[in-house]
Amino acid sequence: MHSYTVPTSIRERVIRLQGKLHAADTINAARTALVVIDMQNHYVAEGFPNEAPVAREIVPNINRMAAALRAAGGSVVWIQTTSVGALEKWASHHKYKLTPEAAARRLKSLSEDSEGFKLFAKLEPQPDDLYVRKIMYSAMIPGSSALPEVLADVGIDMILIAGTKTNVCCETTGRDASMLGFRVVLLSDGTATVTDEEHAGALNNFQVSFGDVMTVGEAIGRLRPAGRAERRAARR
Repeated sequence: MHSYTVPTSIRERVIRLQGKLHAADTINAARTALVVIDMQNHYVAEGFPNEAPVAREIVPNINRMAAALRAAGGSVVWIQTTSVGALEKWASHHKYKLTPEAAARRLKSLSEDSEGFKLFAKLEPQPDDLYVRKIMYSAMIPGSSALPEVLADVGIDMILIAGTKTNVCCETTGRDASMLGFRVVLLSDGTATVTDEEHAGALNNFQVSFGDVMTVGEAIGRLRPAGRAERRAARR
């Protein structure tokens, strides 16, 4: 797992801006969703095209966070990147950022009938969780996925982000969510990428301007369980 400590310079800037290191003193489970991004074989499993090996190490933390939030009355959303519609809605990425061979490999591996599209086997999704497919890096940008609507339907205003890659889909989704008015927490030991440097850079940048960075333990410690009325409202 990536080793991460908030640098003193970043800590001081965050505290100077918002008065404390974490803006969220408590996390209201009824209005919170854990958004787990791209923990698919394509990005996680050994030997797959865009594998980030460290992503396999965060699986227990993701499962722990998901279980704690469910128990407190919150929501868990699993985001899976699909190649369906990719050439129609995100053609420039495949044309200019990838070689023809790399583009073809990506499209094939993320086809919805492929092993690459499936969630990594050691994850513990539940039938009552929410499942959303996205096309682009960000799950919040128009045309990529239905995530904003899904979150609105269950009354979510705070999201905890886990998954891979920290500095690509996780950070991008978090930034866009922040711009749309959500409170956002990036989980430092629930996200992973290719190198320690990329991971740290994303977390450092995010907490200065976009949201909080917490460990899974810190987030669980701030959970406020939903009351009965809140749980009933969330199920409607």
